[in-house]
Amino acid sequence: MVLRYLDFGGSLRRLKMVAVADYTFPGGIFELTDPMKKDFDEHGYFIVRGLVNEEELQKINKTLTESEFCSHAYGIDDDVGSKSRMTLWSFPGNDVTGMLARCNKIAGTSEKLLGGEVYFYHGKLMMKDAFSGGRHLWHQDYGYWYNNGCLTPDLLTVYVALDKCTKENGCLQVIRGSQKCGRIDHSMVAGQTGIDRERLKQVMTKYEHIYVEMEPGDTLFFHSNLIHMADQNKSDKRRWTLLYAYNLRDNNPVYVHHHPQYSYLEKVPDTAVKDCQNYTDLTGKHFLNPAIDKTVLH
Repeated sequence: MVLRYLDFGGSLRRLKMVAVADYTFPGGIFELTDPMKKDFDEHGYFIVRGLVNEEELQKINKTLTESEFCSHAYGIDDDVGSKSRMTLWSFPGNDVTGMLARCNKIAGTSEKLLGGEVYFYHGKLMMKDAFSGGRHLWHQDYGYWYNNGCLTPDLLTVYVALDKCTKENGCLQVIRGSQKCGRIDHSMVAGQTGIDRERLKQVMTKYEHIYVEMEPGDTLFFHSNLIHMADQNKSDKRRWTLLYAYNLRDNNPVYVHHHPQYSYLEKVPDTAVKDCQNYTDLTGKHFLNPAIDKTVLH
């Protein structure tokens, strides 16, 4: 939160605490606004409260619990001996989670933010269960997507809260505006790819450290160079989140790797999520085998 002021002939009057890059979706047809785009460019992110509604959340959770979705999960160690679980896939598919990845308010918004045709780079289900979910170290997504052959940082992530995300259960943390620093060197730290610690200290003296607390259905759009992390879940409540990464078609990776090269993304209307009845057929998603995942191995 920041304070806003008005200038009355040299006398500043405090208005109230207001959220930065924080919007509420009232329902209806979602459209990206100029202030949202400005916040994405200036701060590296913006959040839309309630972008995924309760009915959509129920259908997503039904898919995750009634299909073999979670059977593809693997563990990720952190630097203090804890572990999170993650499921990762390469193509959206035609189940409920695929409809969400292809719909206008997610994929269409991503195209407007990146300024051109995008394709689905991959999806992740991050599972931090009660008392056990490990932390993810400070990093930039482009810190490792660069090594995959993406020549420019024209990628973003859409982060959907499936559960309440708070400081207590290890919510996402970001360094506001840090995408302006460009790509920073990363190295392996306790099995994860993390940002250079000395440079991180320097960045945090200039840019603000933000805890992104979210309710189920709140959705965060953030730039691939935004520095972020998520802490351990030491609470008695699970914290699951759904992440979709999109890449600009013109930024097709120059290396064949564990995430896909460009493939046409067939977009669907927002109503497709509500209309979809496919909870169990995960054909075509191509779940990742961690034994060949460069992000895990290197």
